[in-house]
Amino acid sequence: MRHSPHPRLRRLLAAAAAAAGLLSLLTAVPDPADASSAVPVAAAENTATVFYYTKTRDWAAYNLHYAPDGGSWTAVPGVRMEAACTDWVKKTVPLGGSTGLAATFTNGSGVWDNNSGKNYALGTGAITVKDGVVAHSDPCAGTGTGPDPSPGTGNNATVYYSTTTVGWSTTNLHYRPTGGSWTAVPGVGMEPACTGWVKRSVDLGTATEMQAAFNNGNGVWDNNNGSDYRVPAGVSTVKDRKVTKDAPDPCVAEPADTEAPTVPTSVKADADGVSVVLTWEPSSDNRGVTKYQVTRVGGSKGTRVSDVGSTVFSDAGLEERTAYSYTVRAVDAAGNTSAASAAAKATTGTRPAAPAPGKPLGTDPRKDPIYFVLTARFDDGDASNNRGGSQDVKSGNAAHNDPMFRGDFKGLVSKLDYVKGLGFSAIWITPVVLNRSDYDYHGYHGYDFYKVDGRLESAGASYQDLINAAHAKGMKIYQDVVYNHSSRWGAKGLYTPTVYGVRDDQWSWYYDEKSEGFEYDGVSVETKSGKSYYNGDLWSTAEPSGNTCLNWGKPTGSTSAEGYRIYNCQWPSPTSGMFPKTYYHNCWLGNWEGEDSRSCWLHEDLADFNTESAPVQNYLIGAYDKYIDMGVDGFRVDTAVHIPRTTWNRRFLPAIQERVTQRFGAQAAKNFFVFGEVGAFVNDKWNRGSVNHSAQFYTWKERKEYDADDTRAALEMYDYEEKLGTGAQPVSSNAFLDGNAYHAPDHSEFSGMNVIDMRMHMNFGDADNAYNNGKDSDDSYNDATYNVVYVDSHDYGPNKSSERYAGGTDAWAENMALMWTFRGIPTLYYGSEIEFQAGKKIDCGPSCPLATTGRAYYGDHLAGTVEAADFGQVSSATGEVANTLGKPLVKHVQRLNEIRRAVPALQMGQYSTEGITGSMAYKRRYTDAASGVDSFALVTVTGAATYSGIPNGTYRDAVTGDTKTVADGRMSVAAPGKGNLRVYVLDLGGSNAAPGKVGSAGPYLK
Repeated sequence: MRHSPHPRLRRLLAAAAAAAGLLSLLTAVPDPADASSAVPVAAAENTATVFYYTKTRDWAAYNLHYAPDGGSWTAVPGVRMEAACTDWVKKTVPLGGSTGLAATFTNGSGVWDNNSGKNYALGTGAITVKDGVVAHSDPCAGTGTGPDPSPGTGNNATVYYSTTTVGWSTTNLHYRPTGGSWTAVPGVGMEPACTGWVKRSVDLGTATEMQAAFNNGNGVWDNNNGSDYRVPAGVSTVKDRKVTKDAPDPCVAEPADTEAPTVPTSVKADADGVSVVLTWEPSSDNRGVTKYQVTRVGGSKGTRVSDVGSTVFSDAGLEERTAYSYTVRAVDAAGNTSAASAAAKATTGTRPAAPAPGKPLGTDPRKDPIYFVLTARFDDGDASNNRGGSQDVKSGNAAHNDPMFRGDFKGLVSKLDYVKGLGFSAIWITPVVLNRSDYDYHGYHGYDFYKVDGRLESAGASYQDLINAAHAKGMKIYQDVVYNHSSRWGAKGLYTPTVYGVRDDQWSWYYDEKSEGFEYDGVSVETKSGKSYYNGDLWSTAEPSGNTCLNWGKPTGSTSAEGYRIYNCQWPSPTSGMFPKTYYHNCWLGNWEGEDSRSCWLHEDLADFNTESAPVQNYLIGAYDKYIDMGVDGFRVDTAVHIPRTTWNRRFLPAIQERVTQRFGAQAAKNFFVFGEVGAFVNDKWNRGSVNHSAQFYTWKERKEYDADDTRAALEMYDYEEKLGTGAQPVSSNAFLDGNAYHAPDHSEFSGMNVIDMRMHMNFGDADNAYNNGKDSDDSYNDATYNVVYVDSHDYGPNKSSERYAGGTDAWAENMALMWTFRGIPTLYYGSEIEFQAGKKIDCGPSCPLATTGRAYYGDHLAGTVEAADFGQVSSATGEVANTLGKPLVKHVQRLNEIRRAVPALQMGQYSTEGITGSMAYKRRYTDAASGVDSFALVTVTGAATYSGIPNGTYRDAVTGDTKTVADGRMSVAAPGKGNLRVYVLDLGGSNAAPGKVGSAGPYLK
């Protein structure tokens, strides 16, 4: 089983390119190991009839290259497939005693579909392969055993099924007429009707109704939550689990709309410095208002018209002490426009001074539990910078009035006391650089790495303002950074490709006209297109000077989902020659545990930097120096595993240390926290035995000298370490006590990068499993006490689940009790404190509304005011946020943070299980001679524990205040119960006295 990209990397063609009306054919060569010259196996019991969808390939010939499970491969190019029905070819092959086969497809002339290097795993019987999706059905057959689906002389039912929420490429109707028999699973194939709909007509005989369910032919069902659908004779639609009888044909266009919206009312303009915020009441329309046109008059630049998607418009960067007048018109989807509103006037003041640069707090990062937020989805402090982008309608976000860019720095600043009141002293925020793609709210599609995305900033709430505001409250800001890739449109200031685009009757909706002097910033509306996601500077019909893209502007022979012709060089691709090798790698990733995972594109939305090239290194180092200078406290490094360790150790990590030291001193550099995402989504210690793809590998320096050239050095290091294998990797005792004694850790071989604890994350299906897997790996990290530990995130839940953790409140409480007392830095994904969106799909791209996912907007739960008296302590709260703060897990995490803050051993201590019985029981100690700190604690989570060989003395429990005296080196602790724990701290007197009971008993800690 191979990795697949995590959700934000999976901006598949269907979710991004096709959303823009484009399809790109990704061709791959087969694994050389597949190219056997063996003949097909002889026929025996089992056969497979393989159907292959031809419409998106348009090959002259189709061949099936296959190997029965346990058998040999056919000779290249395989066996010729034959015509089956419209858009399909097929081949029946003998499997002998095998119950499946591995397969690839080829045109016989060197072009392959081998499932992106993984081969297709197929079974027996009728199997369809369509656009990479395998299903078990016959697309050409009417039925299996069961009723006749073809319209006949009996009652007829025509059912339209909406595919917009399920996202299936193949849909089957499984049904039975009332009193009749069910069709054979998976039922009968449904036909494309129009965008977002499939249909099927069936003969019900004398019945007037049928029971029905729908499926993708591959085990995924919509059976109306187990109740089946009741579909009557006649024409019906099924959408969002609702059957509509005698429904109008959803594929027939509505009559033309000629009615204009009503005039906007209550238009109000308020000036703030050199910005004006304009608000108005929404207009009404028979079909719905799609946008508003705001006309501004005044100032030296004259009249300007801007399109706005909401009823709030922020006009920034105006002239000082100048009068402006605004009118608003409403526009519907048909282009009908209302009359202008009454004018609203405002006069600007003086330009506010820029905020002063900050400086990092510079304390040990292990003291600071982390709260992780997607800034654009957390809290909306300024509605005027909200942007939906090109996918606002397709995704369903527009219907929910929930643009993808909704939260911002102003909202986060206003809720810093909420985060502090939970007890967190560090906030990890998603990337802040200017992004550019069709669905880029998360920040991982960087375009201008030197510019903060304006969709996050507001007057008085810049990125610098956020950093300074957090520091003023004693809270750190960890910035998510991306060194591996840019947006598919390149990186401004390094290289941006020009792509072919023709504004004909098919593509004029997508290609914006060139607007000289207009510069994309994500916020400003371009007047010709009326869009903030303007792309007129990306396209050209004329071949650019020095073009290296092959066959510029020639038709490819392929079409988009709408049937539009696709041209060469129309869409960014690593293999077209569009991207110079100096700046970008020119290959597609094929093996997630191979060398190419560090030197090829993950996805077409993520143009892979050539990070071994000096110009790229200088560009990225210069960009991130800017944010270091602003005073951020650390970097979370995205996709760290996709850059060779030699490049990190030679270039990027030393550059970070040098810049922080230069600006803020050696102590600040020592505590500037860098933690990498090394995506090892497996349950073993080493990622399928590959050291180069394992998280702990990145915490170490190199062990020998390699070639001076970074590209050659990366290959030399990869081969050297793979050959040494897992048994020859360095080990460390930095996380472990020496008996009961703390010892000075040896960080001399530390690379400078700590990591997210992927093994614990993957095993957090239950706390005990995460604990045992975590400690099993700790000798292979340079220092596991710096591991960032979380249950789920914006990418995955435990065990590579695509849903937010839904184990229940008790399980969450137990997980937190472990995370806050075991080694490492506890980290919580926003909203988990109230089990926000538990069980919801974390990310589905623009194929469903964000409101239905794990990345939903959280601000509704934060409405009102909140003030924190200290970390984990709220002094006042009003409105909905007060209800949020009353939730049981909120109380739990507040107290855990108070306890952890009161016991240094829980923050920075080494640990041991020597002489201890109990499933999650351990001892921890931290000693610092310089400050005089000595903290020793005995912990048990959930279950009973016994401790032997421990120091004698008085121990006080931080949870209950219970006191135990140890005279013989032994202590027994009764089971506290699930979600509960005991933390007995050795009372050493003076400044190292045990704190006793910390905080008040709650729903779990009691």
